[in-house]
Amino acid sequence: MNELITQAIAQWQLMHSLELAATLLALAYVILALKQSLWCWPAALLSTVLFTHVMWQSALLSDALLQLYYAAMALYGWWRWQQLRQSAPDQRGPVYEWAWQRHAVLIGITATAGVALGAFMANYTRADFAYLDAQTTVFSVMATWLVARKLVSNWLYWVVIDAVSIFVYAQKHLYFLTGLFMLYTVIAIAGYFIWRSHYQQQPAVRLSM
Repeated sequence: MNELITQAIAQWQLMHSLELAATLLALAYVILALKQSLWCWPAALLSTVLFTHVMWQSALLSDALLQLYYAAMALYGWWRWQQLRQSAPDQRGPVYEWAWQRHAVLIGITATAGVALGAFMANYTRADFAYLDAQTTVFSVMATWLVARKLVSNWLYWVVIDAVSIFVYAQKHLYFLTGLFMLYTVIAIAGYFIWRSHYQQQPAVRLSM
């Protein structure tokens, strides 16, 4: 009995140690992204490796799959931001924005994909918060792509995603993640205004597909 308790405590400590390390790396990613630093992407890659394990053990399967996507996007983002830096006199590279109609279409498509993923997770897996987790997953997929494309309004999507994630992670007793996403929400609000200011001050740019 004592051995089982010891193993349970050790497993709990390991899980929360991994969660803490991943949380700190994820926080570094967001802060570096806000500053438009290329080094945000290596921090993101290391964080995703750790979070994949945490999410899988917590039965947040959509989030676990999302971490694998984040790893791929970290590699793409590194490449994309390097290309943007080389194409502009500003060392950070330009930022972009879309018309609201384009965002409306993107939101509709993403929400529909979230319903489909939620239905699959609810009926064929052991996932908790299947529909809510699926929506945050698909919108995070979309918003991460917008970060890599350096679209100003990516931060507005993250404000909503992070706020919903606070509820999910609190319910799963992932306390480091809950605290992280509360901080994320604040950073996302600041990120929007900082990137918007950069967008307004730079010469007119056009977003390639």
